[in-house]
Amino acid sequence: MQGFILNQIDHSLHGYFCGTWLYANWLLCLSTKLTLVTLYNVSHLLSRIDLEELMKKDEPPLKFPQTLEDFEYSFNEKGQLRHVKTGEPYAFNYHEDLHRWNQKRYEALGEIITQHVYELLEKECNLKKVYLPVDATDDEPKNFIFMSEDALTNPEKLMVLIHGSGVVRAGQWARRLIINEDLDSGTQIPFIKRGMEEGYGVIVLNTNENYIEVEKPKKQVQSLANDTDEPAEKKERKDESQKETKKRRDFYEKYRNPQKEKESKHIPIRNNSTPEEHTLYVWDHFISKSSVKNVVFVAHSYGGLVFVELMIRRETEVKNKVIAVALTDSVHNVWHQDTVKSILDWMQEHCRNWVSSSEPLDAPVESMLPDCPRVSAGTERHELTSWKSFNSIFKYFTQALEAQNTEVKPKFTVTTRSSNRKKTEEL
Repeated sequence: MQGFILNQIDHSLHGYFCGTWLYANWLLCLSTKLTLVTLYNVSHLLSRIDLEELMKKDEPPLKFPQTLEDFEYSFNEKGQLRHVKTGEPYAFNYHEDLHRWNQKRYEALGEIITQHVYELLEKECNLKKVYLPVDATDDEPKNFIFMSEDALTNPEKLMVLIHGSGVVRAGQWARRLIINEDLDSGTQIPFIKRGMEEGYGVIVLNTNENYIEVEKPKKQVQSLANDTDEPAEKKERKDESQKETKKRRDFYEKYRNPQKEKESKHIPIRNNSTPEEHTLYVWDHFISKSSVKNVVFVAHSYGGLVFVELMIRRETEVKNKVIAVALTDSVHNVWHQDTVKSILDWMQEHCRNWVSSSEPLDAPVESMLPDCPRVSAGTERHELTSWKSFNSIFKYFTQALEAQNTEVKPKFTVTTRSSNRKKTEEL
């Protein structure tokens, strides 16, 4: 009797599992059929799209003014970008429903802004442009930095400015702020002027100018029909078909990847092909050879990572020259960058990171990383952290200089400065 019951249970379980297996396979087949039907419908729909009609509705040519005047914009006395006729701020949506065209227009204006800031650095701040590499030939790609006349001869103090990553170039913190807010918040000009007023030499790095972009030569596509003995009429039909296919493919590629207008290649700038390489080059060829005793850095966002990388590469030299580093919402990571304990100890004494936070300006902010003190920049907007902490940064530098003048400067092997720490913690 017991054996009979067990046999019945075994048959029941077998039937249950078989049924489950069959049901699962049925669901899989159904899912596969639905997928195939969906793909067929999508393919059928795409095949019926009239590409010619779409091309008629194409955007205007991507040709934009080359100057602020032609854009009909200028900076007013407050450093705000305004339309010369209406006095209105920059309008991104120049054409409705043409986001790509509007974005290209914005980028074109951004390039003009970059050149405008370069001019301000030379004319308004009296900085000189120095090309890199220093031994570059006339026909090779070049980068450049800006520096004050006394940058390499000032015996007392030097301020070095490092922007973040992306489209910004020398003299800029954030292009968005320059266009939508004002020059003071978006550029490094206030830092440069204040630094020079306080007796600093100044060097402005240009860490994102790493290559030049040149258009690739167009590939010559040879028709296979030329190598056959096909009749002229057939070859003509094939050529027409190839032209039509290319036309449609180019149109499709344009909308599939709209930001890619032309095939181009990058030619790296020697010794300046990355932000880290650029900064190291400027240190080796300029800062380390200068007669200055006290160097301070202001580094925003990715610029903070770049400084830490410099510290890793030139630890001894940096410790002997740099007395204070003001980071603004730095993205450095001492764990990922393999930072040794001696550098961490030095950063605790000589670095401070003003981070985006809802806390009041200079209020302490907790950190999970054992690198440097973090305080609030008084804003939650990443791009505004440098401008909002402007006065606090110069106060921090002043205290570091005062501490430096009241004690004997230690050798690089000594990393403790209790008096300096006590003063900076009072900020």
